[in-house]
Amino acid sequence: MTNGVFDILHAGHVSYLANARKLGDRLIVAVNSDASTKRLKGESRPVNPLEQRMIVLGALESVDWVVSFEEDTPQRLIAGILPDLLVKGGDYKPEEIAGSEEVWANGGEVMVLNFEDGCSTTNIIKKIQTESEK
Repeated sequence: MTNGVFDILHAGHVSYLANARKLGDRLIVAVNSDASTKRLKGESRPVNPLEQRMIVLGALESVDWVVSFEEDTPQRLIAGILPDLLVKGGDYKPEEIAGSEEVWANGGEVMVLNFEDGCSTTNIIKKIQTESEK
């Protein structure tokens, strides 16, 4: 299981999700709701509404199930699902990942995968804004 906003899906997301899927039998992706994304990322986000983000994620071969959550973290959702493996991308420490305590208490694992360098939704948005200002 993994989670995120996945606002503008890019090659880094696709690679990360494919790698996460290889670690288990199936991959559940929990997606921040529009309200949650706005609280975390700012008023101009998300660029793509939840329904569209879920459709795009669900179309990926590596993704088996997509679910959304309203809170700022998926901790309650993770506690309900109790995956065998919880995966997060980036520079997190496993103990900082929402839901890690619940997964460990149930005998599961928590892993951190590296993101691909140069792949960032925020950078894509900035590039589009810069180009449109020319």
